[in-house]
Amino acid sequence: MAKVEFMLMSTSVAFLLTYLIIPHWVKVAVKKGFVGRDMNKLGNLFAAEGSGLWVAIGCVFGLYTLAASHRYLGNEVVYSDDLFALTSLLLLTSLLGFMDDVLGWKKGLPIWMRVAFLIPISAPLVVIKAGVSTLSIPFLGVIDLGLIYPLILVPIGVLGAANAFNMIAGYNGLEACMGIALMLTTAVFSYIKGIALVFEASIVMTAALLAFIKYNWFPAKVFPGNTLTYSVGAYYASMIILGNMEKFGVTVFTPYFVEFALFIRGLKDGVYKENFGIPQGDGSLEPPYEKVYSLTHAAIKLLKKLSIKPTEPRVTLTLTSIQLIVGALAIATITAGVI
Repeated sequence: MAKVEFMLMSTSVAFLLTYLIIPHWVKVAVKKGFVGRDMNKLGNLFAAEGSGLWVAIGCVFGLYTLAASHRYLGNEVVYSDDLFALTSLLLLTSLLGFMDDVLGWKKGLPIWMRVAFLIPISAPLVVIKAGVSTLSIPFLGVIDLGLIYPLILVPIGVLGAANAFNMIAGYNGLEACMGIALMLTTAVFSYIKGIALVFEASIVMTAALLAFIKYNWFPAKVFPGNTLTYSVGAYYASMIILGNMEKFGVTVFTPYFVEFALFIRGLKDGVYKENFGIPQGDGSLEPPYEKVYSLTHAAIKLLKKLSIKPTEPRVTLTLTSIQLIVGALAIATITAGVI
């Protein structure tokens, strides 16, 4: 693992860059009209769009600081290929998300184009032949997938995670908090397993996301946009691949598989679901549909059933808690060899 002082420097850079740049970004975005309506509130309240870009920038420079600390202060070169593949992928994915945000919600890149662009964005991992091609599959044993793994499964993993992480969204602080939950549980698991790069990369991204929460928490001054959701999802998949932690990564991502199943349920019912609730005069939210087509809808209904006023922050905290519980269970069961 990196020296404590190296980690302090890299996380400080990630946090401070994100924290200090966003207020200036808000001024520019508002002045240029690059804002979006906050859908979970009555009236016309707006926040700066595409602000997740600064999380990616902060994280990248935090990782650069980590690499530089090892090279200049520690006189060592550590996981250089892996680290620079990770930063390259993060920048490329955030660029795609930012393009989508600039073009506008529901008016941005067509779905087929997003998919087409996200596939080659995994190129940094493909180039370095990231991951291990031998997988342990239940009932089949250990199978060596050869070039199928880096050339096919790695792009599919990055594409799937980037799009999946984009599905549980739309509430102040939700995407950032879910990202923090994913990063922290990944950091704990990788620390236990002694996977240094994944541990350090998780902590650096957590620092950037924590800075972002200051402005994205209720009532939000900024929106993360696809810039953040695509990049954090792809970043998470990249760490899982680089750390050979596929079993853990898939298990922790369970809420997103559930979200996808609920999305399919909506399509079967002729509903292309929206995650937003229906804002009420008392600050609470009502579910937008009779049936549940998203975990956000389920959270609103759960809070109501528990006689807790389903406000936007409470929906965010409920889903974040679920993600943390899933992560804790994954750590406990996998380290114990249960799954």
